[in-house]
Amino acid sequence: MKIMDEVMKMHVGGKLETGLKNPIRSMEDLSKVYTPGVAKVCQAIAADQDKAYEYTIKKNSVAVVSDGTAVLGLGDIGPKAAMPVMEGKAALFKQFADVDAFPICLDTKDTEEIIAIVKAIAPTFGGINLEDISSPRCFEIEARLKQELDIPVFHDDQHGTAIVVLAGILNALRVCNKDIKNVKIVVNGIGAAGIAVSKMLLHAGAVNLIGVDRQGAINRAVHYDKPHWSEFALITNPHLEIGSLSEVIQGADVFIGLSAPGALKLGDVKRMAADPIVFAMANPTPEIDPEIAGPYVKVMATGRSDFPNQINNVLCFPGIFRGALDCGATEINEDMKLAAAEAISSVINASDLHETYIMPNAFDPRVVERIREAVIRAALKSGVARIVMGERVTTSSLI
Repeated sequence: MKIMDEVMKMHVGGKLETGLKNPIRSMEDLSKVYTPGVAKVCQAIAADQDKAYEYTIKKNSVAVVSDGTAVLGLGDIGPKAAMPVMEGKAALFKQFADVDAFPICLDTKDTEEIIAIVKAIAPTFGGINLEDISSPRCFEIEARLKQELDIPVFHDDQHGTAIVVLAGILNALRVCNKDIKNVKIVVNGIGAAGIAVSKMLLHAGAVNLIGVDRQGAINRAVHYDKPHWSEFALITNPHLEIGSLSEVIQGADVFIGLSAPGALKLGDVKRMAADPIVFAMANPTPEIDPEIAGPYVKVMATGRSDFPNQINNVLCFPGIFRGALDCGATEINEDMKLAAAEAISSVINASDLHETYIMPNAFDPRVVERIREAVIRAALKSGVARIVMGERVTTSSLI
């Protein structure tokens, strides 16, 4: 009760406030930051739209946008109840990467309306972080906004999760002396996060990956009413395995759970390959109790902070947006995501890696800086950066 009381107190009046970069102490200061002096700045931007990055908050600002339909483990609780989460996300952006983020909760579930609203507010921001929007609407919203905006659009529930999972898997495989190209991976829970995680693993070199949901293993020989499942089936399950989780888990090296409490049984774990890796990330209750699975797995990870190897998105989104903003990226692409994952995993030296230490601490200052540098390099190489060595350039002139 005491802890809950302290939590409520930390939220009184919200967790955010605005501040001034330059104090306004005199009429002269006032005339510079507002009328008449501000007109000169407005005219400069009107003549060259890119100057908005130089003379407004755009260069360092991100909108955290949600409709409150898929909040944490709470579900569809609406935009007002979602605000504390979005404020918290904005606070983490500032704390870890000095990015100014603004929580924006929309009182609509209409896909077209959400897209239109975000497009309308986009001139203010250097990036859009979509958050807690239910599946499958989140796929179309992100895809359309990425196509129609010239700033990064990033659905953290999908891609942030995918990046930190891949970072953890890379290090877990090193601990187990296994190669991502040769292992069998089972992903349980094929929603937005499950699909993004699977695509990220495939992009990193995974081959034998099987997605499982309540209907069993997703297989390209089956017709699905969900278009995103049909698309997923085409790139996964190369050996066309069928059956429930308990059946396809046989011989698996890696289990990744993005599903529900209790989905993975101890008997399932015992049927996995030698030195199995289990990422049970259902929150707050994992797919299997780590204390029960612990004696039978080589590496165990969860989404919880009270167990070793927490898989937490805060390791990713501050640094990836810091890098994207600093190079004026027009998008966050697959190469930038892969670079971010590899950067996170690289924070832990090979000599320090072990079964209970595969993920760095979120407060380690190296995390954001390594992601930032890796993301900028990937953005430059893939031609989506607009700034090189502090100079704004056209995309066509990039290396």
